[in-house]
Amino acid sequence: MAHSQQAKAVLLRELHEKGVLVLPNAWDAGSAALIAQGGARAIATTSGGVAWSAGKPDQQALTRDEMAALVRRIADTVEVPVTADIEGGYGPAPEDVAATVTAVVEAGAVGVNLEDSRPDGTLFTAEEQAARIRAARRAAEEAGLPELVVNLRTDVFLFQIGAPEGRQADVLARAAVYAEAGADSLFVPGLLDLAVIAELVKGQPLPVNVMAGPGAPTVAEFEAAGVRRVSVGTAVAQAAYTLARRAAAELVDRGTYDELAGALDFGALNGSFSR
Repeated sequence: MAHSQQAKAVLLRELHEKGVLVLPNAWDAGSAALIAQGGARAIATTSGGVAWSAGKPDQQALTRDEMAALVRRIADTVEVPVTADIEGGYGPAPEDVAATVTAVVEAGAVGVNLEDSRPDGTLFTAEEQAARIRAARRAAEEAGLPELVVNLRTDVFLFQIGAPEGRQADVLARAAVYAEAGADSLFVPGLLDLAVIAELVKGQPLPVNVMAGPGAPTVAEFEAAGVRRVSVGTAVAQAAYTLARRAAAELVDRGTYDELAGALDFGALNGSFSR
């Protein structure tokens, strides 16, 4: 384990301790380099964008090795810490999660996102997920990176699990179990209500991560509610791929180039990368 990787893991931990860590998610080495140049203090991958970059759909359509290889390209390209979206761990069992954590640590990642949902949209019980978190922690220790940051994603709000009035209590109960098992932060996508977010921040011990996008509260508003990390999931990748399709349609249908206006010039973009 290179000292620099350990130092990056410690830095990623420190970035959750005060203020708010803003993560415009990357999907390949090029996007990671440009996002870092845009001021991001760390790079988080988005599983959807990573899969799309390989011509596959989201939700573990890539193999573990394919995903880890793409994470390696990102980690090799940027100097800032990289946290990898490992979805549900590429398998339901604790040993599946352990194998995935080992693979992404070897690829250079210093953090992971781990979901408590299955591909069919159901959730693991809190106890099942706790076993998976403990497996992730053991794997990181065995790989020489006990400082690995485990950002535990709970999909209670995203998948609208249970009655609306019971979701907050469900997340709070899960967070307590997840923290005890070794999670370092709590990711609650699908929740944008600042009052509920503030209650979650106060009601459990983990730093809270939310997923934002158009129409969401501002980063400053999230920070005022106590949020420590704001990411945007596939949103940046969606915007980039949408531009590619719009530009292609304009060029093919009308023979014009308006969608291409405002892009970085060749020299500026080419100069963003090193050999």
